[in-house]
Amino acid sequence: MTTAVQQTNVNPAQAIYGSLNPVAADKTAVAGADSQDRFLKLLVTQLKNQDPLNPMDNAQMTSQLAQISTVDGITKLNATLQSMLDNNNQSQALQAAGLVGHSVMVPGSGMSLQSGMAVGGIELNEPADSVTISIKDSSGAVLKTIELSGVAAGNRGFAWDGVTDSGAQAADGQYQFSVKAKRGEDNVSAQTLEMGVVSSISRSSQGVSLNVGALGMFKISDVREIL
Repeated sequence: MTTAVQQTNVNPAQAIYGSLNPVAADKTAVAGADSQDRFLKLLVTQLKNQDPLNPMDNAQMTSQLAQISTVDGITKLNATLQSMLDNNNQSQALQAAGLVGHSVMVPGSGMSLQSGMAVGGIELNEPADSVTISIKDSSGAVLKTIELSGVAAGNRGFAWDGVTDSGAQAADGQYQFSVKAKRGEDNVSAQTLEMGVVSSISRSSQGVSLNVGALGMFKISDVREIL
């Protein structure tokens, strides 16, 4: 019977948080109890030493009780939010680990031509009637122009076989490309996407980052497509 009564008096939210993070919950409970104990001692001392002719009224006491309750609630809320943030970071790390060895599309304007094949991508914020992709060499000269029509909003990949507009075969190597999109006479916001392979992940106070080889470090939110 005693056990049943004790379970009934447990705050449900406190019980859930305690089960998720028992160590932090214990520390929060101890800190909260200490602050409440200090407050009650100060309040009792204040009541003992108050002016009998001008005692503390009920409104003042209620206000002080409300203040300590608010401070205690904020302390517990901060601990809960920190626990949720830690759990989210762990979840992101697990998701990122699953990307190691996979090809991904991330913001970038480079493409690698190997054995007569190169892959790139574009991202449109809204549909476009026409899209022009210009592939350039290291000097910025346009070697190949790819025209697309009726492109929906979102991500889209494209391939280049290395054949230039003049009909010549471009040498294997690194190239750059740009994109312009229009709907009617209006420009449509477009972004170039580059393909790379995730080689490793890194965790820091800023969150989880992906090491995409020579392309550099990216956040998980930067990944537009997994190939």
